[in-house]
Amino acid sequence: MKEAVRYLENAKELLRKSPIEGNRYSDEKHVKSACGVAYLGVLKAIEESLLKKGLPKKELPKKVEEYRKALQKYISTHNGKLLKEFDDLYDELHIAGYYRGLLHRVDIVKGALKSAKEFIEKLR
Repeated sequence: MKEAVRYLENAKELLRKSPIEGNRYSDEKHVKSACGVAYLGVLKAIEESLLKKGLPKKELPKKVEEYRKALQKYISTHNGKLLKEFDDLYDELHIAGYYRGLLHRVDIVKGALKSAKEFIEKLR
């Protein structure tokens, strides 16, 4: 999971570039980038886990629905919570944080990154 953790560290570095005013990040660009990179770290963790389970590299997921199916089939058979956590991370990091730029509060953004880290650690 070294690569996934590296993505997460890069996301934190991007967040450090944004000034904080009150409890809000004032530079949307850095927040959006950090959320996008953190989400990529989540995807990388899933890919690394699938490779460990013997899935060939050419069969790795390419779309979010394929990641969901792969999680169900190969990873979360014993832990159904992982799929729900992935869905939450998709909604929070990718959609709200990166795509729509709706996340601004420091505690919310840091909480989303913490959730990404916990998800990655569960895949180890």
